[in-house]
Amino acid sequence: MTSCIVIVGAGQAGVQTAEALRSNGFDGEVTLLGDEPYGPYHRPPLSKAWLTGEMDATQLVMRAPEMLARKNIQLRTHTKVTSIDRIGRQVRLADGSCLAYTGLVLATGSTPRDLSVPGGQAQGVLPLRSRDDASAISDRLALCLQEQKPVVVVGGGFIGLEVAASARKKGLRVTVLEAAPRLLGRVLTPVLSDWYAQLHRGHGVDLRLGTLIVAMETDNQGAVSGVLLGDGTALPARLVVVGVGVTANDQLARSAGLECDRGIVVDACGHTTDPHIMAAGDCTARRLADGSLLRLESVQNATEQGKSVAAALMGQERPFAATPWFWSDQYDKKLQMAGLSDGADQWVVRGDMQAGAFSVYHFKANRLVAADSVNAVKDHLQARKLLDAGVSPTTTQASDPGFDLGTLLVK
Repeated sequence: MTSCIVIVGAGQAGVQTAEALRSNGFDGEVTLLGDEPYGPYHRPPLSKAWLTGEMDATQLVMRAPEMLARKNIQLRTHTKVTSIDRIGRQVRLADGSCLAYTGLVLATGSTPRDLSVPGGQAQGVLPLRSRDDASAISDRLALCLQEQKPVVVVGGGFIGLEVAASARKKGLRVTVLEAAPRLLGRVLTPVLSDWYAQLHRGHGVDLRLGTLIVAMETDNQGAVSGVLLGDGTALPARLVVVGVGVTANDQLARSAGLECDRGIVVDACGHTTDPHIMAAGDCTARRLADGSLLRLESVQNATEQGKSVAAALMGQERPFAATPWFWSDQYDKKLQMAGLSDGADQWVVRGDMQAGAFSVYHFKANRLVAADSVNAVKDHLQARKLLDAGVSPTTTQASDPGFDLGTLLVK
């Protein structure tokens, strides 16, 4: 049987896997299946440049179909996989046909969580994950501008805050509702959470923390007209954007009997519990050496896992070992995060927080484990190099802008 790799999911992880197979010399069949009507596109701009009108559909394209075709990668859009036959090594498609594989890659991504309150499915209550989601939000923002109606964002995470910033750039009134006592509480230190709260309030966002949502209010046509809060407050809204997290799309894997735990469980090379099935990207939960599971939702994670998976499919071991990094653009501020700050027991600030260019360095047992940089690209790049090399500054060195951290990397 000719070697044939089937990749389910035409996003960042799927495309990276397909291209890495070709660049590594794989000469069998590569089929990339996407359930959307579009070819591969960039997702990060959807909450930013796409909403503000600074990017058009051509700029959103990640890989044009003809570019994939030149690499002998067969792209099939609007194609949904309904089940996996592990014994027969084939996937069944929604049209009833089957596709055989010698190697299968699941790069199925994730799905936004619903807002489980009365009226949560009303017209104008929208998540943001796909291009269609972003287009629907963009159309609704235009309606809000036309009618001079406010926008409510539910969730003070990255997606919610990026949408809030985009809406404010368009001149709309925006309220952000967050159930937790601070913004981005799972990923940022309190000092940085407070800084972001001040940033958004300084741009005119009505930010409400520790807020309980009771229901969505609707008009006679079933469209959202407001948000009812636990304290009895009713906030008017013509658009409610829901950003309360995502769940991994691991249904195919679960139904096929693969190990799943808040995602498809994989090792550092992307292996699942079936030797012929790999997984990469937002749908995965990576098993670490200590037995714990790590879920990362980022372009870098999808890219690096895709490279590891492609190598494994060709019988090579290329574990994903690079320092995780992530970014978020809000207004004119770029946050760049390197490493994982979970478990850090100390942090220091380098730079001027009031001036809006600084970094927060996280330490655990006096070792650098992560750095969050705002409009400080040099700090971010140096932090990644330090973390990759396993080299740690002292807290005194990290907090001193006059100390060149790069000298620690010179042997």
